[in-house]
Amino acid sequence: MTIGEFSKKIGMSVYTLRYYESKKLIFVSRDKNGRRNYTEKDIAWIKFIQRLKETGMKLQEIQQYAALRYQGEKTMPKRLELLKKHYSFVMEEQKKWKMYLQNLEQKIIWYEQELKKQKF
Repeated sequence: MTIGEFSKKIGMSVYTLRYYESKKLIFVSRDKNGRRNYTEKDIAWIKFIQRLKETGMKLQEIQQYAALRYQGEKTMPKRLELLKKHYSFVMEEQKKWKMYLQNLEQKIIWYEQELKKQKF
């Protein structure tokens, strides 16, 4: 499928897809006229990249993972290592956010109690 069709199908701008290509996150085959030819496999890959970004993985790490992915199955141990490292990062972030939420909840409770006392 063309870049325009692919863009609509996954809900990502053509600009972003070209950016991903320029950063070597995705390698797209081309037809005889040089036009990009996206496949169904590219959909899953782009969605995975998006999930990595959403969990806070840095672009450099995603680039490293992508380079390994395109080298084939022999790089699976290295990719697993990257994912485990990122998993640890996400778990630490989750702990921080849990603490932030607890602090916020305590402040909300305090305000609610104070407002009840003052009967606004």
